[in-house]
Amino acid sequence: MIKAGIIGATGYAGSELVSLLLKHPDVEIVFLGSSSQQGVVFSDIYPRYRGLCDLVLDESDIVKAAEICDVVFLALPHGLASSFVTSEILKKVKVIDLGADFRLKDVSVYESWYKVSHNGRAVMDQAVYGLCEIHRSEIGKTNLVANPGCYTTCSILSLYPLLKEHLVDPSSLIVDALSGVSGAGRSAKVANLFCEVNESVKAYGVASHRHTPEIEQELSLAAGMDVVLTFTPHLVPMNRGILATCYAKLLDGVDEKTVNDAYAKYYGKEPFIRLCPSLSETRDVEGTNFVDISLRIDTRTGRVIVVTAIDNLVKGAAGQAVQNMNIMFGLDEKEGLI
Repeated sequence: MIKAGIIGATGYAGSELVSLLLKHPDVEIVFLGSSSQQGVVFSDIYPRYRGLCDLVLDESDIVKAAEICDVVFLALPHGLASSFVTSEILKKVKVIDLGADFRLKDVSVYESWYKVSHNGRAVMDQAVYGLCEIHRSEIGKTNLVANPGCYTTCSILSLYPLLKEHLVDPSSLIVDALSGVSGAGRSAKVANLFCEVNESVKAYGVASHRHTPEIEQELSLAAGMDVVLTFTPHLVPMNRGILATCYAKLLDGVDEKTVNDAYAKYYGKEPFIRLCPSLSETRDVEGTNFVDISLRIDTRTGRVIVVTAIDNLVKGAAGQAVQNMNIMFGLDEKEGLI
């Protein structure tokens, strides 16, 4: 059995991890850490876990967790994981960071967008960006995975085949994405109160959202050149889910068959990607690790429109983390997720 620990277990992503790992046939949860609720029984915070996970929350001590765990999941605000993860830790335990600290290869870009110092430069060369469908082979060889963000998972997978096969103008990319409120985390914020969110949709982080450089980094790798795009996130009054509508200008001579063939080439055998004839909807992926992608060609404008849905807490966070864990330990990638 793989002995697992979660630091940041009381947040939405952390509790989703508990739910998934409890159902995983090869995993035992042995450590749950919290920076604010040490000594509290986990199931007292989330009563649905009574009798299923009654561990007492420990402090957020990765050194302690590394002594008893085979894998530690970090579900923490940005800026903390880079201080926790060291070369010595990675010699003892595999680490999957659900935060942003190890996603961006250029630390100066991270510090510019997140406005905090990065304290994990010594281990950055070991970090692998954990988008399983793209970096599977590297994930299986590392002890440090940077689990992608929810918006980024949806956006990158939407556009990756188009950039990889050089089917679109890289300067024409636009991503409009909508997220449920759980994407903002569990901490109390006035903007996320029911009366503030209900019966309203709003854009936020316009031209400044921190997931932008992450999307650009991975799409630049796919295109083999620097990619800059327009990314606009929106908050919608639902608990969970992300829907991204992505636009790109097709190059001359690229038709619908060419586009469909590209997506089939990269995703046709992927266990968690479904290429859908009907337009993707968040309700169809809720509670799952699936990515539903649908395509439309606008012959009038010469654009391809990609509509993609994921569950932000599963494929956008905890489910992808479990998928990464399965790859790191050589397990069936679908174990505990289907």
